[in-house]
Formats: sequence, structure tokens, C-alpha cells
Amino acid sequence: MDRKTAKKKSKMGTGTPSAVAGRNRFRVVYGARSMYDTRGLSGKRKGGLESLQRRSFRRKLIILSVLVGIAAVLATAALFILQYFHVENIYVEGNLHYTNDEIIEIVTGGRFGDNSLYLSFKYRDRGIQDIPFIQTMDVEVLSPDTIRIVVYEKSVAGYVEYLDRYMYFDRDGIVVEASETKTEGIPEITGIDFNQVVLYEALPVENQDIFREILSITQILSKYGLSADKIYFDDSGEMTLYFGDIRARLGSEENMEEKVARLQQLLPSAEGKKGVFRLENYSGSGENVSFELDD
Repeated sequence: MDRKTAKKKSKMGTGTPSAVAGRNRFRVVYGARSMYDTRGLSGKRKGGLESLQRRSFRRKLIILSVLVGIAAVLATAALFILQYFHVENIYVEGNLHYTNDEIIEIVTGGRFGDNSLYLSFKYRDRGIQDIPFIQTMDVEVLSPDTIRIVVYEKSVAGYVEYLDRYMYFDRDGIVVEASETKTEGIPEITGIDFNQVVLYEALPVENQDIFREILSITQILSKYGLSADKIYFDDSGEMTLYFGDIRARLGSEENMEEKVARLQQLLPSAEGKKGVFRLENYSGSGENVSFELDD
């Protein structure tokens, strides 16, 4: 073996064990994809993300579909309620100070006021209060398209004028309302003296029995279908009724119903005239009634 050949073998066969092990630690395989190929891992991650996105989209679509379905059902139900319970017929009872149209406006005014179902819940177990001259109003649903309004008015016997206001009082003389508007059908009471008027308190008159007389005469007038514009009491407590240009002197309380019954018969004959009927001495029989024309 020559020197050159020996040197070459020495290079190929020599070396430390560690160096040899270091050179043989890794094995390179050609023609197959490694399990650690990052391109394969990236593809798997990308496919998983797309799958999650599709599932999330389908879930959102399902939720949206459910919500739309619920909204459609609610809209259909609301439309049915609005149409089926729409109020077409309204009955009003017990009103004197307000017209039927005014009462209806009070009850049905506002949003959904023409829906009987809404009104039945709104006024269940409670009436309408805080309205001048009205004690309370009850609303009764008779059918989906029909309601009845029952008005309970304050018991008003008459009114007096005080400080440019009409002060309405009840059968006991309690002032129940102060208004700038005169109400037809309620007589003005004149000839009684008072120095002040306080709402919800009795009129401070010397003779409290006068309220009993006022209540009595208004009830008798109502019985015979008459409505006086004014009732006047003179210093002796005798009464005169005013019907436009016609007056009727009734005198004392004696035979009051007979006097009013006779007055009912006589009033038509005085239409278009100005004067006074003298019924102070009428007792229910005879012709002791006269009519005096004004000058």
C-alpha cells in the first residue's frame, strides 16, 4: 500500500465515536411528505376554521328564522286583536252635564282607546275620576265591539255666582265644583247671603234649611219635567221660580207639589209673554191663580 492510498483510508476510517454518531443522528428520506410538513398542518387548520364558520352561520340563520317567525306570529295576533276588538257601538247612561260625545271622548281618547280589550283591562275594578261634576264612570264591555259607559254624577242642587265663577253645591250645601262654564239644567240660587265660598265646604248661609228646600223643589220640578233657570228666595224665605221671561211666585213650602203641577199646565199658555204667575195661595183646587203681564 503506497503512502497516498494509506492516507486516503486513514481519512475515511478514522474519527471519534461522537463525531460518527453526530453524522448518523438524522436520516433523510426523499420522495415522501414528512408528518411534520407545515403545509399539511396549515391546510387542516384552514379546513377546520371554515367548518366552524359554516356552523356559526347556520346557527345564526336558525336564530334569525325563529325570531322572524315569532315577530310574524305577534304581528298577526296584534292585527287580529285590533280588528276583532274594535269598538263600534257605545252606550252612555247617567250623564247630564256632559253630552254623549264628550263622555265618549273622555273614555276612548288616547292610544288604543277604541279597543274594547284594552278598555276592559284599563278600567277593570276602577272607574274614571277627577272630572268636574263626575263622581265616577264605569266602563263595561258588552261584546268585542260594544261597550257601555255608566256615569255617576255628583249630586248638584244648584249654583251661586262668586268672583266670576259658578260655584256648584250639592243637596247639603257643600260646594263640589267651581267652573267658568254655566251648566244647563241646574238652577242659579239667588237671595241667599254669604261672604265667602270655599271648595268642598258648605256655603256659609244663616239658614241651612234652605238647602233642603232647594233639593225638594228641584226634585219636584224634575218629576213634572220642568227645569227652572233661577230660584229666588226673598227675605221671608218665599220662593220665586224663573223660566226665561216667565216667573212663578210659589210662596211658602205649603202645597208645593200641587203648585208645580198646576204650573206645568199653565206655562204653555204664557209662551212668548213676559209676566208672573201668582201661585202663593194655590192649594190644589179652585182658580186662585193669576198671570200678571209685565209693563
